[in-house]
This record gives sequence, C-alpha cells and structure tokens, in this order.
Amino acid sequence: MSIDTELQAKTRSTGQVVFVVGALVFSVVLLSQITSQTVWIENSKSFAAQPRFWPGVALALMVMGFGLQLWWLRRRRPNAQDWVEARRWLEPLEYVLWFMGYVFAVPVIGFLPMSVIFACGLTWRLGYRGGIYQGIAASFAIATVILFKGLLGVKIPGALIYDALPGALRNFFILYL
Repeated sequence: MSIDTELQAKTRSTGQVVFVVGALVFSVVLLSQITSQTVWIENSKSFAAQPRFWPGVALALMVMGFGLQLWWLRRRRPNAQDWVEARRWLEPLEYVLWFMGYVFAVPVIGFLPMSVIFACGLTWRLGYRGGIYQGIAASFAIATVILFKGLLGVKIPGALIYDALPGALRNFFILYL
C-alpha cells in the first residue's frame, strides 16, 4: 500500500453531485435576485458599507465554490444511489408540511382541538398506534394548551368554528381553548 492511498480522504460521495448541482442553482438564483432584494446607497461612506456588498460577496463565493466543486466532479454523473440519498434529504420536509398544516388550521379549528389532532396524528404517523400512545399524545396537547394559554397567557386568536357557539360558551372557548 502506498502513502498516496493512505492519505486520500475516506468520504462518502453518494449524493454529492446532486447536492452540488442543487446548491449551485440555488446560489445562482439568489445572486440573480440581489439587485431587487437589496439597496445601493449613492452617498455611502465606503464601498464595503453598502447593504448589497457583503451579501453579494458571500453569494459570489458560494457560486464560485460550488462551480469549482462541480468542475472537479465533472466526470461523475448522478447514479441511482445519488437519487436515493437526495430523497432521504427531502424526507424531513414532511414534518415541515405537518407543522404548516397545523399553523394554517389553528385559526379555523382552534388551538386546543388542532393541538390534539396534530399530536395524535403525528404520533400515529410515527408508528405509535396503540391507545396508550394516543392518550399520552392527547394529554401532552392539552398540557401544552394549558401551559401556553392558561399559565403563560399567550394570546392566540379564536377559531372560526367558535363563532357557531352560543355567547357565553363562545367567550370561554376563545379565552381558554
């Protein structure tokens, strides 16, 4: 065994091409938008004090770095394992969608009912399907609502479905649930 083979880095290359291409495209898109997202001050004290300067430098370095990395990988084409790895990177986005669904449903359904639905649904999705797990999830959701609305006094707007309730019950739901 030669010294050259011992000095070579032992790294995983699965997904590397997909990541570099994606990051390069994302960096180019951000760099192309810099003039519309930042300002240029005519009578600024120095060039480096411009609000557009340092973000532009950072994005230009990102484009150059990912471009060089892609150049070094030019002989390597994405294979099936690269796409499997890329799909694994996207799997956590499912939980972002769960959370966004929760955020958009709270003003319609209400903080307490949506918290219980969210906790039990996410518990079910994670594979804990027994009654004890669903009970723990519902209890956690109720405790969370009590903590935030009751003890911490967080103001969360009432839900649209609360409008269908009679006066005193509606006020109770808006204030405490």
